Amino acid sequence: MIADGVENEEKWLAAGIAGLQQNAFYMHRALDSNNLRDALKYSAQMLSELRTSKLSPHKYYELYMRAFDELRKLEMFFKEEARRGCSIIDLYELVQHAGNILPRLYLLCTVGSVYIKSKEAPAKDVLKDLVEMCRGIQHPVRGLFLRSYLSQVSRDKLPDIGSEYEGDADTVVDAVEFVLQNFTEMNKLWVRMQHQGPAREKEKREKERSELRDLVGKNLHVLSQIEGVDLDMYKDTVLPRVLEQVVNCKDEIAQFYLMDCIIQVFPDEYHLQTLEILLGACPQLQPSVDIKTVLSRLMERLSNYAASSAEVLPEFLQVEAFSKLNNAIGKVIEAQVDMPIFGAVTLYSSLLTFTLHVHPDRLDYADQVLGACVKKLSSKGKLNDSKATKQIVALLSAPLEKYNDIVTALKLSNYPRVMEYLDIETNKIMATVIIQSIMKNNTRISTADKVEALFELMTGLIKDLDGAEEEVDEDDFKEEQNSVARLIQMLYNDDQEEMFQIICTVKKHIMTGGPKRLPFTVPPLVFLSLKLVRRLQGSSQDQEENPFGDDSSTSPKKIFQLLNQTIEALSIVPAPELALRLYLQCAEAANDCDLEPVAYEFFTQAYILYEEEVSDSKAQVTALHLIVGTLQRMHVFGVENRDTLTHKATGYSAKLLKKPDQCRAVYGCAHLFWVDDQDNMKDGERVLICLKRALRIANAAQQMSNAARGNTGSVLLFVEILNKYLYFYEKGNPQITVAAIQSLIELITTEMQSDNSPPDPAADAFLASTLRYLQFQKQKGGAISEKYEAIKV
Repeated sequence: MIADGVENEEKWLAAGIAGLQQNAFYMHRALDSNNLRDALKYSAQMLSELRTSKLSPHKYYELYMRAFDELRKLEMFFKEEARRGCSIIDLYELVQHAGNILPRLYLLCTVGSVYIKSKEAPAKDVLKDLVEMCRGIQHPVRGLFLRSYLSQVSRDKLPDIGSEYEGDADTVVDAVEFVLQNFTEMNKLWVRMQHQGPAREKEKREKERSELRDLVGKNLHVLSQIEGVDLDMYKDTVLPRVLEQVVNCKDEIAQFYLMDCIIQVFPDEYHLQTLEILLGACPQLQPSVDIKTVLSRLMERLSNYAASSAEVLPEFLQVEAFSKLNNAIGKVIEAQVDMPIFGAVTLYSSLLTFTLHVHPDRLDYADQVLGACVKKLSSKGKLNDSKATKQIVALLSAPLEKYNDIVTALKLSNYPRVMEYLDIETNKIMATVIIQSIMKNNTRISTADKVEALFELMTGLIKDLDGAEEEVDEDDFKEEQNSVARLIQMLYNDDQEEMFQIICTVKKHIMTGGPKRLPFTVPPLVFLSLKLVRRLQGSSQDQEENPFGDDSSTSPKKIFQLLNQTIEALSIVPAPELALRLYLQCAEAANDCDLEPVAYEFFTQAYILYEEEVSDSKAQVTALHLIVGTLQRMHVFGVENRDTLTHKATGYSAKLLKKPDQCRAVYGCAHLFWVDDQDNMKDGERVLICLKRALRIANAAQQMSNAARGNTGSVLLFVEILNKYLYFYEKGNPQITVAAIQSLIELITTEMQSDNSPPDPAADAFLASTLRYLQFQKQKGGAISEKYEAIKV
């Protein structure tokens, strides 16, 4: 059925174009022979094709444009006739003899254009006559195109200021009156389209009206281009008349489009000075009009106007723009009871953007907008509307983008109250936006109160909220928690007491994070606390008495107590390897503060974790190397405590599962008995015991390999032990003799030449490198050279 209608329409259009072209041909012939009567006769017949009612606006426009092109040629002919002495007044009378009203009026407009240009009559009289005459066409589509033609041919002939048609009798008021009258009649025709035809074709009619709306809107554009329309005339005449027509037409499509046109075509300055009049019309519009978009576009234009130059800001203050917009939005939301929450939030978002541009220093205005939004949201509970939540994110992001400072946003008391209405996922998104703003602007959050407020905003990232989804994308979760970790590292205050309060505040929040979050959030808190310990350590060097402060002040001891509790929380995860590493970091910091009992406690906790929680053999090896490395750097321990910890570490080494791991751990323990910069920690004999034990384990590893695989296995362990011998020999350990080194080199060489030994490129390369080092040391000269000279390679 639809296809048949389209096909018929194409036929009617083709027939109309054919008739128009045929008569245009005869008209051209008459014009060429200067035959005025035939020219008028055929032009009237040509224009009769526009009397059709069978075409849709889109097809009718095609036909109209062809007729428009021909009328331009006819207008040129009329100008030539006038130049040759033909009376324009007679011509104006003559075309009115055309039989049909539509061709008559098109010809009248064409001649009227030449009539005005000839200045034989005042422009205002001709324009008034034409606009009145056009009332003869009341068919909506034909009438709209006719009046559009009138607007087109007259727009450059209006009696405007500075125009050649401005005279004593013609003023800009007449030009404005003509355009307003034409606009009013066109709007009536356009609205009438909605009420013609059956109800089932409503959608089709709305589509056709949408295609024709620019014909009506062009009148407002013409008005905005008239030079003589100054602010006073716009305020007293133009805007009230246009708004009167907009309100009285009571048509949803027309009201939305024309309000948008007013906002787009007239200058920002005019909008600002007539804000009360424009906003006064909003509550009078039909309830179904999308007023949120209209007001949002108005506020967007005014915001851009305010941002364009600081010089215009006093104008906004003078007219109390914020107060008027705020009141208007309140009235609109109150009047439109059925307005969806998305619409209300959109309005508040636009108002907040406007406020931040115009009154950046008035935080109370911004907070007032957020408060109004909270009031509207309070009746709805948590939002499920995705459009509304997106608008709330835009609303909350606006202060961050304007101030580039979350600290300023935190001063807005209603800011966190708005966030409460976000669903869990959107809450996380907003929290991420806040963190990104802090990172981007390198914002310093420097007080515990601000940290408290900030972490309250970020609740969605810090702990599981009621109703949170079980399934969370692992990569997204890691990214979220890493961003929280980065944020924790950025917290800082020069005042040590306040910094400690910040740390306590962070701890309070992250401890509620549950086992999944703690591995991400505990380490940054630990290192943030250790930074404060280093600062306290530096500042306490000037204090002679009680260097770590009293019980009421912040001291390293107090921080270490907090750290112990914090790391203990990882046991619920469980994350023993991570906790062990953190305990060792704290032990090292306690060592630097000369707090032996604290350091010993941290080592004890690390050992307990190693014994009870670390069961994987690879994890044990890694943990043991970390323990040995940390213990080797400790200087705070007395003989008894150090012996206890060292004995434990060497005992763990001998109990590792794999022989190679045992061997490496045991020769690593040798470093615990020889620390370069501490003379009281140089026990050459125990170093030698460790190295000999490592050799025995390496031998045992070879024997096991021989029994299991039929070959002695790699000599790599022996080469590694040789390097340890050389290290301690060079450091001056008297127990490491040349004979021991020599015999070890010979043992390695013999083993490598043995038929029972498999090829091992890594061991070969390591040995070659070790022997080159020996040669290099021999060639150095001096005491080092003498030391190595005795070793024969």
